[in-house]
Amino acid sequence: MNTVPLGSVSQINPKKPRDLDPDTLCSFVPMEYVDDHFGTITEAATRRVKQVEKGYTYFHDRDVLFAKITPCMENGKCAIARNLVNGIGFGSTEFHVVRPKHDVTPEWIFYFLRQHSTRQEAARHMTGTAGQQRVPTRFLQEVMIPLPPLSEQKRIAAILAKADRLRRLRRTARDLSDTYLQSVFLEMFGDPVSNPMGWEREAIKDLCDKVIDYRGRTPPYSDNGIPHITASCIKDSRIDWTQCKYVSEETYAGYMTRGLPEFDDVIFTTEAPIGETAVVNTRERFSLAQRLLLLRTDKSRMGSHYLSTLLSQRSFFPRLKQYVTGSTVLGIRSIHLVSIRIPVPPLPLQQEFAQIVHQFERLRAQQREAQRHAEHLFQTLLHRAFREEL
Repeated sequence: MNTVPLGSVSQINPKKPRDLDPDTLCSFVPMEYVDDHFGTITEAATRRVKQVEKGYTYFHDRDVLFAKITPCMENGKCAIARNLVNGIGFGSTEFHVVRPKHDVTPEWIFYFLRQHSTRQEAARHMTGTAGQQRVPTRFLQEVMIPLPPLSEQKRIAAILAKADRLRRLRRTARDLSDTYLQSVFLEMFGDPVSNPMGWEREAIKDLCDKVIDYRGRTPPYSDNGIPHITASCIKDSRIDWTQCKYVSEETYAGYMTRGLPEFDDVIFTTEAPIGETAVVNTRERFSLAQRLLLLRTDKSRMGSHYLSTLLSQRSFFPRLKQYVTGSTVLGIRSIHLVSIRIPVPPLPLQQEFAQIVHQFERLRAQQREAQRHAEHLFQTLLHRAFREEL
């Protein structure tokens, strides 16, 4: 496949026209309006040209926007401008604008810039000080892009677009399911703050057999060994084992003197991000980092899944927030958390909810696997598109 410098088939950062009417309406797109995962403009404000023509980057329909600054560029902030008000827009000064000429399509340039390899190469050419590094214009002018005939560009871009839509659908299905358990909880138990069912309230500490607040030093990590769960591993009401670090057997023995986590324990994050919860679903050994609180419920009175979901309810967060302290590092002390009184519904109802959670977790596992396959398919096709024939 023939390759050419990107600057030979496109204009890089073209100048704004001089005859723009200052009262004309246009789209306004700050950096945060560009989705870094799917490469789309998620929303746009409407402004008059005179409000944004100074100090912002000009572009028009079918231009490709490419973030120049770290970490936005590495994260994949890149999009094709479409459906702009009056066909014109202004946005962040941290955008490079790539305007295709007659022998290349914007979709071809977009997918080329979205490649992980292209972004890696761009990162190697960044200039500036740490935290303020930017991709220079020269990189985009000189980077070599494969250039098949227009008909082939369109054919391959259509294949990539289908794979892209598939992964969007997988992500949308996952996002929609995120609210499912919260909704079921409210239907079965009512809001835990207003307690419309009139359940008796008790302090969390009186509903637990053990409470362990993991504080202190960070242990030395190993390349392998026993998984070490940090606060960043607790998200979406589960433990993300792919994000865990590892500690050696010796470190594990010395570090876990406060007590070992067990199957069905509840883990709660006491510092940013505050209020993330998960129920331990393995009997394998692992250690817990500082900023984590372990709650072992009294199984004769309190179900782990009920407690975990209650603590993660949106309406419950204001109750937590009133106990948050700190200036540079915000956190909630365990003594305050466990003193909060919560509704205690009948145990059989809690157990019924736990069964729903287990069924839902199996569905979520299937969704994650489907999403992983869709992501892999898209990345594989993206790689092949600019190196092989699709």
